[in-house]
Amino acid sequence: MTAFSELTTTRVGGEARELVHATTVEQLTSAAHDVWDDGENWLVVGGGSNLIVSDDGFEGTAILVRTSGIERIGVEGDDVILRVQAGESWDGFVAQTVAAGLGGVEALSGIPGSVGAAPVQNIGAYGQELSDTLVAIDFLDYLTGETTRIPAADLGLGYRMSAMKQGRRGIVLAVEVRLKRGGLSAPIAYAQLARELGAEAGDTRPVAAVREAVLRLRASKGMVLSESDPDSVSTGSFFTNPIVSARFAATLPADAPRWSLEPEAADTVIPLDRPDLLQQLKPATPTDARVKLSAAWMIERSGITRGFALPGSRAAISTKHTLAIVNTGGATAVEIAELGRYVQTRVMGEFGVLLQPEPVLVGLSL
Repeated sequence: MTAFSELTTTRVGGEARELVHATTVEQLTSAAHDVWDDGENWLVVGGGSNLIVSDDGFEGTAILVRTSGIERIGVEGDDVILRVQAGESWDGFVAQTVAAGLGGVEALSGIPGSVGAAPVQNIGAYGQELSDTLVAIDFLDYLTGETTRIPAADLGLGYRMSAMKQGRRGIVLAVEVRLKRGGLSAPIAYAQLARELGAEAGDTRPVAAVREAVLRLRASKGMVLSESDPDSVSTGSFFTNPIVSARFAATLPADAPRWSLEPEAADTVIPLDRPDLLQQLKPATPTDARVKLSAAWMIERSGITRGFALPGSRAAISTKHTLAIVNTGGATAVEIAELGRYVQTRVMGEFGVLLQPEPVLVGLSL
């Protein structure tokens, strides 16, 4: 039997009772129906980059998605719509779009995992999210057993969030995205990436240049899978950046990084002959706004440094980035979870914020 330690990027986890390889949509659909009809426990496995399974394994059927295919299904002016099968490598797909001069996902270069997992997590990095370009998904629904096309607007997409993460069970079969022709990136929206490119926020650059810059930045943080980089034996970011109220954020130290998640209010035009309308405008309530904080900053400020490990543990904080928990060699899933809990406890004690894990934990809890 194949263990999850061979199927996941953190290289931990026991065996599944049964493992099914699906290389076509028909095989994937058939395998799902068989498992669902039998009432078995089931788990979908893509690239394994966001999954940590117990050392005891999984008492059920793991469906390994290995479907492939990228199809151009529409052209609307400068827009190109592609349908991508769920089993495609996400970064392999991005590389192909960049080679074709298509813009829209170039800042998502280097993210490990499969295309089918991308909308579940609404993956994002360096100022881009999948939701910026996602058109729809083909979804095999657990409740109905039917395959349906779900528009992106109906997927409840947010920061590392989707309807699938919130309980809509099923399997993503394919993803549709809308990209731009012309060889230029989307406007650069992340300060670190802009600096790396010698650009200003809002500028565009050739998609190939953006991809190269993103891969350099990710590699410097151990966030590009590489046999030569022991810090890449992880799930990438282990915790999501917490989202809190502006009122709570105001209680944190002044130098705590924070980003407003509220859109800027649109300008309101008041006719010169109607000054009374000024009194009808709803006053701003900034304390009701939502703010995203930096989990990495909180971890570091709570006294946890890069390379930190609990005594005797083979799980450690990455030497390149405090958001990643690394298997330094022979670590167990229990050791990964123990370190995650320790980080949570330190940050909670220091700031009153409970960090939430980003990977899916199976048979484990923090």
